[in-house]
Amino acid sequence: QVQLTESGGGLVQAGGSLRLSCAASGRTFSNYAMGWFRQAPGKEREFVAAIRWSSGRTYHADSVKGRFTISRDIAKNTVYLQMNSLKPEDTAVYYCAHRTGTALATMDWEYDYWGQGTQVTVSS
Repeated sequence: QVQLTESGGGLVQAGGSLRLSCAASGRTFSNYAMGWFRQAPGKEREFVAAIRWSSGRTYHADSVKGRFTISRDIAKNTVYLQMNSLKPEDTAVYYCAHRTGTALATMDWEYDYWGQGTQVTVSS
């Protein structure tokens, strides 16, 4: 079992920044990836970014490319999502997820453990 705990959400004005954190504990494997997804009210959950844990290779959705950056701290077993130039349309519950396997997957069904989510609200 893998436990994921997100933090860092909140209310921010458009143009502002937030950094989300996701701490992983429990049984993890050397070859895995971590991802961030988000779900806005009335919409399906969508992929935001993913990182291969061993190499640090990343992939970002087009909608956030250049504004959001996923990173990880191996010593802390924590993945981050730095969000800059936030827009009202970024408002959503953000989830981190663990994937057994190193592929930078973009579909939520490819991830096997999920955090509880953290709310991000961007006001205009």
